Amino acid sequence: MADRLTFEALKKKTVAELRDIAKSVENHDAVQGYTQMNKDHLLPALCKALGIEIGHHHVEAGFDKSKIKARMRTLRAERGKALAAHDAQKLKAVRSELHTLNHRLRAHMV
Repeated sequence: MADRLTFEALKKKTVAELRDIAKSVENHDAVQGYTQMNKDHLLPALCKALGIEIGHHHVEAGFDKSKIKARMRTLRAERGKALAAHDAQKLKAVRSELHTLNHRLRAHMV
């Protein structure tokens, strides 16, 4: 079974499908209590039990975490100024950019 499954294939499956796979795994410690696990816990446990390498996010070229965090600090300062000035349009733009930057950071955390 492990030769057909990849991390990406497992990730696309539902929790019920993952639990069915875990049921078929022969008494491996990693999947003990699989019926109580959610997908975030079940996926790495199955990978460990089946000997599948856990996939990692693809790092985009030119990704610089420190620059993004610096930009987020300046945006937080701008957000404070926009709140004090009651500038709804500026506030919306700043929050939108902060949201986008947060998502970029989270996509690269492993």
